[in-house]
Amino acid sequence: MFENKKILIMGFARSGYEAAKILIEKGCQVVLNDSKEEQFHKKEQVEELKTLGVELILGSHPENLVEQGFDYIVKNPGISPYHVYVEKAKQLGIPVINEVELAYQLLPKGITLIGITGTNGKTTTTTLTYEILKEAFQEKVHLAGNIGFPLCSILKQVKKGDIIVMEVSCQQGANFDKFHPNIALATNFSEAHIDFFGTYEAYKKAKSKMFYNQGEEDLAILNMENEDLLKEMDQISSKVKYFSSKNEINGAYLKENAIYYYEDKVLDLKKIQIKGMHNIENIMAAIMIAKEFSVSNEIIEKVVSNFKGVEHRLEFVDEVEGRKFYNDTEATNIKCTQIALSSFEDPIILFLGGLERGQEFEDLLPMMKHVKRIIGIGSCRQRILEFGDKHHIPTEIHEHLKEAFEEAYKKSEPGDILLLSPASASWDQYEKCEDRGTEFKEYVYDLKENLLKKKG
Repeated sequence: MFENKKILIMGFARSGYEAAKILIEKGCQVVLNDSKEEQFHKKEQVEELKTLGVELILGSHPENLVEQGFDYIVKNPGISPYHVYVEKAKQLGIPVINEVELAYQLLPKGITLIGITGTNGKTTTTTLTYEILKEAFQEKVHLAGNIGFPLCSILKQVKKGDIIVMEVSCQQGANFDKFHPNIALATNFSEAHIDFFGTYEAYKKAKSKMFYNQGEEDLAILNMENEDLLKEMDQISSKVKYFSSKNEINGAYLKENAIYYYEDKVLDLKKIQIKGMHNIENIMAAIMIAKEFSVSNEIIEKVVSNFKGVEHRLEFVDEVEGRKFYNDTEATNIKCTQIALSSFEDPIILFLGGLERGQEFEDLLPMMKHVKRIIGIGSCRQRILEFGDKHHIPTEIHEHLKEAFEEAYKKSEPGDILLLSPASASWDQYEKCEDRGTEFKEYVYDLKENLLKKKG
């Protein structure tokens, strides 16, 4: 299908780089365009693509580029669906796909593909599902997708009988054509990425595309307690199974402080290390998938009881002088921070803020009964100060995380939770939100080391 075609790749990054290499192998003429100039890309990748024969157009978007006779456009998921090149491609009838769709159509026969999505919890669920299946089936299991491993990057490794566990983002879903997993799972739907899609309805449609594409022989696994999700999925063709944190159902559910699968007790809750009901739901979701492969309860318990969570998602960093530090930098929207706040019953000092996007901080109020102090950071910090003052929550603001961290520790007491859960994107100061979390963790480690030196 993609042999000897002329293809435009929009966006370098990991997915563009991997897609370019695959397409060159297929004999395609490949043009890769990215708004960032050459010095902002990895030198070795730039040189490799040039050597392979990829035409790189970096630092600008030439006005008439799309009109140069392309058969396909492979768009980086992070590029707006309303980009001028995408609109022009629609006018010219050029299919716009993404790296995932490209790789899907090139997969060998006999692969079992698992796709996991959701507004919150998809990375934790994907990681845990992978770890469980990896423990059970070893080298037959591969990890890919939005979790940081482009599907194109593993095409040469997979073979008939293998299992691929994929995290699927809404941005990827927006350009799916035929892509559909054998098993598709959704953790939950709530409002997010409206600035990217324009409406909540468009966001849900993108999230759901892989479910719409499924056939009767495929399986969809859904969170029974998420009404928006169930409404969106009421017309899908695949078989459907459910998990629930509130009701005993035919599926995974809670009973007597344990997770059951149908009537079989799988795991005591006391064995779980990661905090919050949302993580219990993520574990139930992973169990649902594992049981489709008849994985034993012993393997599930072994993996789950040793699972400490995903970096940057309500990640326990360390305890210093009786204070516990948690890095939840991936909480870039209000819903994620609501979930984080509901996971603790100890006093919380909350690091809140980042990019100004008109966030409704008022929506956090019902979950803030344990918040003793707010530390506002980033470009929206002034609104955070107004929010805290309005509700009589002690609040102070700092432009940067470094000063905020220092002051937060001075104001803290033994028994406090110091929680970075910003409810905001990081692009006002950081290239990506992981950088914010890494910086936070470095401050924790430096603090502990310095205090030990003083004692020592």
